[in-house]
Amino acid sequence: MNKNSNTYIIIYTVVMVVLVAVLLSVTALSLQPLQKENELGAKKTAILEAMGAQEADYASVVKAYAVDAEGNTIEGVTADDALQMLFGLKGAFDAGTYPVFENVENGYVVVPLTGKGLWDDIWGYVALDKDKNTIQGIVLDHAGETPGLGAEIKETKFERTFIGKTIYEADQLVSIAIVKGGAPKDDIHAVDAISGATKTVQGVQTMLKTCLSYYDAYFKSTQPVAESSEEAVVEGESNTENTENNEQE
Repeated sequence: MNKNSNTYIIIYTVVMVVLVAVLLSVTALSLQPLQKENELGAKKTAILEAMGAQEADYASVVKAYAVDAEGNTIEGVTADDALQMLFGLKGAFDAGTYPVFENVENGYVVVPLTGKGLWDDIWGYVALDKDKNTIQGIVLDHAGETPGLGAEIKETKFERTFIGKTIYEADQLVSIAIVKGGAPKDDIHAVDAISGATKTVQGVQTMLKTCLSYYDAYFKSTQPVAESSEEAVVEGESNTENTENNEQE
């Protein structure tokens, strides 16, 4: 075949394109397990970071499971299953399965977040104290928010403002408000917004309220039970009787 003919050039080009496409496909497929492993490692790191346990070994510290809308632990869901849910979190939420990551050393629990910012997806992990109310840490990230504005949600300075805030008012889940112009200093349910990033922080606020609401029943079912007034009275009477008996003796 004449190498200078149009036919030869077209056939040669088609063959090269097909070969390159095949090579790229094979390379991408071969790298998928490694890419997923790296993504999984990043998710584990973010969970530990939210807990304030960056230096800890994930497998030694974290107990992972999933709960349903009533707050019950779902039987048959393994720790690995809970992790895998993070790769399709919205689908897991829609199916009524909510992954939980518990620190076995201090009782902190981390729940994942997913939502929409101004331009693209936003996500994160929020850690609550064993009271299932007080925020101990939060890690936020985004796919494409504006640098210097919405992208600031992932900066430590913003994330730290959530620490110590509470998500319940009595038994009502109120989540956290992100206030444009600054939150009142004594508001335990609000933080300052990022200047110039109104839509992104509104997305974070909505994401928090929506995702935390999925876990409302679980939080309430595992919150420490305060001693009732009746029990306190009985105990007080018992202590008084003991004191009187001791005095008589």
